[in-house]
Amino acid sequence: MNTKLHAICDSQGRPLNLFVTAGPVSDYIGARALLSSLPKVDWPLGDRGYDADWFRDALKDNGIGACIPGRKQRKTPVKYDKRRYKRRNRIEIMFGRLKDWRRVATCYDRCPKVFPSAIALAATVIYWL
Repeated sequence: MNTKLHAICDSQGRPLNLFVTAGPVSDYIGARALLSSLPKVDWPLGDRGYDADWFRDALKDNGIGACIPGRKQRKTPVKYDKRRYKRRNRIEIMFGRLKDWRRVATCYDRCPKVFPSAIALAATVIYWL
């Protein structure tokens, strides 16, 4: 079983909302699921997997600018603030800290309801207690 974890984090790298999808599923599914719960921010940071015109348009409709680099296959390059994008390391550190828990790193739980619960428990203990 392969899974992908999508997260919305605050400016300190603490997870606010988590969503788990199957491994071979595109990142667009996670973006669509988390778009409605996106807090009011100026510049969300995301990796190349979230580069889609519909996602950028949805952010723009909400008055949010996107700091997401364009995919390499994109015909027209997308401008983004590289200095601001460097702050994305906080998100990667959050994923690394969650994977310090063996149950999360190895996807020990096969049940699709128990695994997100284990991730939420790990995030709560690490960041909020």
